[in-house]
Amino acid sequence: MVEIKRIAGNDGETVPASADEESKYRLLYSKSKVYVNPTAYARDNIPGFVALVKREAVNPTYLLAWIPETLLNEKGAEEWDKFVKIEERAISDEDDEDAVLIDLPTQRPEPYAFSVPLTSIYSLLVRPPTLSSWYGTVDINLINGSTLPTLHFHDDESLSGTLPPRANNQRNSSNAYPPISPSTSASATRPSASWGGEDLISRLRCYAYLLRSSLQPTLFILDPSKADIETHSTQLFDDDAVDDILAQSSYANSHSPVPAHRRPRPISTPPSGSTNAYSNRTSVLHRSLYPPSVSTTHNTSQARLALLQSFSNITRATRHAAQNILSHPLAKPIVPHLPDPVKSLVNANGEWEWGSWVEKGGVGEFESARVNLARWARIVAEEGDRARRREAQALPASSPDLQEETSSLGVFELLHSTVNLPTPKTSRDPCNPIDEKTWKKWFAADGRPKVRIEEMQREVFRRGITPVGTMRKKIWPFLLGVYAWDVDTNERKRRWAEKRKRYQEIKNEWCGVAEVFDRQDVLEERHRIDVDCRRTDRTHPLFSHSYEDSPGDPEADRGNRRYSTISPQLADIGAQSPSNEHIDRMGSILLTYNFYDKNLGYVQGMSDLCAPLYVVMDAEEELTFWCFVEVMNRMGQNFLRDQSGMKKQLSTLQELISVMDPELYRHFEKTEGLNLFFCFRWVLIAFKREFPFDDVLRLWEVLWTDYYSNNFVLFIALAILESHRDMILRYLVEFDEILKYCNELSMTIELDSTLGQAEVLFLSYAQFVADIDRRRAEESSQSSSTSAVIRRRSTANSDMVSGKKLNIILPTLSENMRELLKAGR
Repeated sequence: MVEIKRIAGNDGETVPASADEESKYRLLYSKSKVYVNPTAYARDNIPGFVALVKREAVNPTYLLAWIPETLLNEKGAEEWDKFVKIEERAISDEDDEDAVLIDLPTQRPEPYAFSVPLTSIYSLLVRPPTLSSWYGTVDINLINGSTLPTLHFHDDESLSGTLPPRANNQRNSSNAYPPISPSTSASATRPSASWGGEDLISRLRCYAYLLRSSLQPTLFILDPSKADIETHSTQLFDDDAVDDILAQSSYANSHSPVPAHRRPRPISTPPSGSTNAYSNRTSVLHRSLYPPSVSTTHNTSQARLALLQSFSNITRATRHAAQNILSHPLAKPIVPHLPDPVKSLVNANGEWEWGSWVEKGGVGEFESARVNLARWARIVAEEGDRARRREAQALPASSPDLQEETSSLGVFELLHSTVNLPTPKTSRDPCNPIDEKTWKKWFAADGRPKVRIEEMQREVFRRGITPVGTMRKKIWPFLLGVYAWDVDTNERKRRWAEKRKRYQEIKNEWCGVAEVFDRQDVLEERHRIDVDCRRTDRTHPLFSHSYEDSPGDPEADRGNRRYSTISPQLADIGAQSPSNEHIDRMGSILLTYNFYDKNLGYVQGMSDLCAPLYVVMDAEEELTFWCFVEVMNRMGQNFLRDQSGMKKQLSTLQELISVMDPELYRHFEKTEGLNLFFCFRWVLIAFKREFPFDDVLRLWEVLWTDYYSNNFVLFIALAILESHRDMILRYLVEFDEILKYCNELSMTIELDSTLGQAEVLFLSYAQFVADIDRRRAEESSQSSSTSAVIRRRSTANSDMVSGKKLNIILPTLSENMRELLKAGR
């Protein structure tokens, strides 16, 4: 082991750099691929090992260290193997005869590396991996007030990330520091750590007492003092505290518009000998309600802190509640008359904002001047594009001698490959969509098609489907595979009858079966589905009204809504956005899908995919359900709970950008934007939130053709990034700025030009891959023929030619990149 830096302990002394010869240093724990990021650029990241070391002595000392891989390499392969051996070992036993002893640490003035005694560490700030940051971090704060470099745990690269979970073997020992308490021993049966930082915390618990703060759950205090324990273990707020307070007031018995199920519950009976109903509570909020004579043992500053934090939580909750209320369609008439600060609470389209679940990646209320400048430049560029198109339409046809080409896509850069390949052209013709007359020409009198399904898919990709009438309802089931193509009408009806029967069988598993419908796991699914359906596409006419707005007597059908209403309780209707028969029916479809695919079940976001299908299928349950099943067969990987499907697609998009636009790739690398989190929502629900509702229908039917690629959605994402690459490269130099800029593109993207550009990008990529394969084949054949010539005749000229050919380095494409060329299901 190599120690770089010494940090003073809490007693002011430093651990000596050299001790007597009998002192030994034992490696207890090791974790590889723990990075320190000195700058904002990924290329500067430094990999290393985080380690726990025990200095053998009468009074043993435990050290926490981070050693760069470069310094460990200087010690040789033997020292490296020691760290790898400890990381591979499932159980670290201090009394093991096969214990790993390492060299005495030596001092060197290397930056960022450290080795500190546990007694000098005050706290650890542990941030687990999130959707916006795939790598968890640990910050180490020392007693002297300094902070060590942040450790980034790259578990997908570390050796232990591919090993079985480490078993925890804690034993009460008089030599252990500190002695293991019974409660600590009981925790040995806890589940295995989910990431490297959690694993490190669990190992530290073997050698020190760690207190998790109730004020900040990510903060761990190492060997806390009495004051630390009192401050960080105090319960701030009980769930029923406000309810109990309100129950004591006269408000509880007064007439209130609050629904009965939302009113406070009666307080519990005070314990005998106590005159205060809150005498048995531990919350600071409750203790702050005591008269001064009742509670004098607790610091008033803690109560004040707790109350301020509670008020902050109430303010935040009030803001969210006001946002939901003002975003409802029924509140639209009064919004213009509200003050500007209140208007800012209104969500776009009155729908749930996807950015709120990740706090927009940390952007929040951030308004960067560069983002505003990029937005202004984008508007100017779009206006210029439109003006050039109008001028091009007004001018006569250009001379055939000119090399410039005109198109409806505007001016955008096509990417260079290894040679100058011809520029592809888009084949789209959205001005001539497929109508009823064209559709009928494709079928014979018995309903058997006259054209192949590939021709139908090509025409849908090129022209789209007319929104007039019910053409989408007729064509979408064929596109998705719900209806068979190469059969006649009678066979098609027979197969559809089987699907309808199958749907009713699945639905009957829960519909009308009280023991299933009210089962706890089903209740939880019903609640998730109900909440999502109530806030999906509420501006569409089918979903905008409520039961109260519907004609007829609402009391007449109340008894028939027991099993058609997905809400866990009918009273919940008053606590959320109002429902209607279409929302309930869509909820029934999603709950039935939960029983159809028990492995995946229902995941948040599926309602966004189901709502357009429900609208196009004219609220027909069976047809909507089977179309939704086919959509999920294509997109189910997006909703896997381990996010492996999304990670694969974003990783493929990252590779695609690196091949098609290396400059943009390098910019994302500099801004730490290679996780492409700003594209997450695009891919997850197929741009559902980026385009108006009618454009979403046109986009999805193009994607479902699989005409060019089963992953054409990635080329659409690339097309959007290419359309805005100049703004991103010129103005946006931080990840937060790129994220905010891309989020604000919603409802501003022009669909037809984006689809045309995506087609051109795919054709360019296909030419690029074909050119690489051709050149590899030529190299292989020339290499074999050249070696035969050399065997017969060795000349300087032939050697020079062969060397020139063999020195060409062609890019290597991954299997995921090859899959982009696969089309058809």
